[in-house]
Amino acid sequence: MKITAAVVPVRSAQFEIETLDLAAPLADEVLVRVVASGMCHTDLHARDGYFPNLPYPVVCGHEGAGIIEQVGTAVADLAPGDAVVISFPWCGECGPCRAARMSYCERARPLKSSGRRADGSIPMSRNGEPVYSCFFQQSSFANFAVAPAKDVVKIRRDAPIEMLGPLGCGLQTGAGAVLNVMQPVAGQSIAVYGVGGVGLAGLMAARIAGCDPIIAVDRVPAGWRSPANSVPRRRLKAAAPRRSPKSARSPAAAPISH
Repeated sequence: MKITAAVVPVRSAQFEIETLDLAAPLADEVLVRVVASGMCHTDLHARDGYFPNLPYPVVCGHEGAGIIEQVGTAVADLAPGDAVVISFPWCGECGPCRAARMSYCERARPLKSSGRRADGSIPMSRNGEPVYSCFFQQSSFANFAVAPAKDVVKIRRDAPIEMLGPLGCGLQTGAGAVLNVMQPVAGQSIAVYGVGGVGLAGLMAARIAGCDPIIAVDRVPAGWRSPANSVPRRRLKAAAPRRSPKSARSPAAAPISH
């Protein structure tokens, strides 16, 4: 099928809107009509050559949300019309995956940034020539994307799907770091450095966990205008470092728990 996608033709080049061909989903995949996609800094890293195994031209995007248009023959728990968020890829076979720790998948790097499916195939092409895709096994910078069904999360039909793409990466990264890794208890203090998408998710998770005080630190005050940033009790603007013969922290100040 013909699709429209934002293509990075060569390393560090600008995104170019092009018409490409997209292959049908494999037996264990779904075809998603992308309603919206987040723009994560990782996509800009990919554009600029941060991943040594990523070939070009490539279609990036890994915070996609949309509507399922078609399911593969082996997919039983999803159906056309389902609203979904596409999350990160995992192999399902390595030790961490078998232990339900999929975010530590041992095959994460090739699945995220080789430009290919797990079987080595490339679903996107232009005039018969491959255009590398499968970025995080989705490449959501397009109006349609194929993704493994196990990486797709069904959401309520009344959910604001146009706002939920970042659940696939940034929001779960920030919230997961707080709730699953730090695991603070109510009353413990927490400081979050950087209040972009990931940082804001961490702040909201800290509120859920009952942290107090919650401190946000950033050099760009514009981020504090976000409604989500009504969470922190204290906001600190970071200044350029300077030398001082005295400690920056008062001896009476309580240490930060997280």
